Amino acid sequence: MAAPATDDGTQHTDLRPTRRLPFAARIGLSGLVAIMMALGLLVAGNAATAEAKTTYLTTKFQHPKYGQTNSAVKNLQLRLADVGLLKKKYATSYFGSITRDAVKDFRHSVGMKRGKGTVTKKVWKKLVKKSGKVKAASSTGGSSHASKGVIDKRCKTNGRVMCIDKTTRKLYYMNKGKVIKTLDARFGCSNSPTRNGTWKVFRKVRHDWSRAYGSAMPLSMYFSGGEAVHYSSDFAARGYAGCSHGCVNIRDKKTLTYVYNRIHVGDRVVVYWS
Repeated sequence: MAAPATDDGTQHTDLRPTRRLPFAARIGLSGLVAIMMALGLLVAGNAATAEAKTTYLTTKFQHPKYGQTNSAVKNLQLRLADVGLLKKKYATSYFGSITRDAVKDFRHSVGMKRGKGTVTKKVWKKLVKKSGKVKAASSTGGSSHASKGVIDKRCKTNGRVMCIDKTTRKLYYMNKGKVIKTLDARFGCSNSPTRNGTWKVFRKVRHDWSRAYGSAMPLSMYFSGGEAVHYSSDFAARGYAGCSHGCVNIRDKKTLTYVYNRIHVGDRVVVYWS
C-alpha cells in the first residue's frame, strides 16, 4: 500500500517508531539462529568426516613372504596391481607363484636381480615410491564368492559338480546349478601345478595312501591321472604355507565327507582361474 499523499501531491514517510520485539523474544530468536548455525557446522563437519573415511594402504614394511595369507600380502598385491604388474583379481591375500612372478618382474623393472621374488625392505621402498598413494580395498566380508560371478559357466549344469576356482582358492560343491557347500582349497606347487580343465571323477577311495609321497589321502576323488580332491592334514595344520603335488587339498574334513558321500563316479569336475 502506498504512503499517504500531502496537500501538495508529494508523499511523506511515516516516521512513527517501529514496534520492537520484547527483549526476551529477541534473545530467543538470536539463540535459535545460533543453534541453526551450529547445526550447519555440524552437518558440514559430518560431510567432511564422511569424505575423510577414504583409507590408503600403509607404507610400513610388513615382511610379506611366499606362502603367507594375510593383509601384508594383500597390501603388496594391490601395490603391484597399481604399477601394472599384477591383475587386481589376483589380490587374494595369498602369496603364491603369481604374486612371486610379479615381484620378480618389479625387481627387474627397477634394475634389481629378479632373484626368487623376495620382498626386502629395499624392494618395498622402491615399490611404495613407484606406486605412491594407493586406496585400500573395501572389505566385503564373508567367504562365499559365488554371488560375485566367479562360478565358471561349465559348472552350471543340472547335475553334481565340483567347481574348483584357483583364484578364490575355493571348491564349490554344486547341484543343479546351485552352490551347496563351499570349501577352502589348496593346489599344486609351481613345479607340479594342478591341471586346469573339465574332467570327470573316475575313481573314489575313502582311505587312500600316496606311495610316491608317503602320505595319507583320505576321501580321495580322482579326476585327472593321479590328481584328486582329498583331505589334507598338512593343509589343516599349516594352511597356505604349503602346497600339494598337483592334487586339490581340502582342510575341512567334515564338509568334504559330506561332498564325498554325494559325488558319484562320472560327475563333473571343473578347475579354472576366475
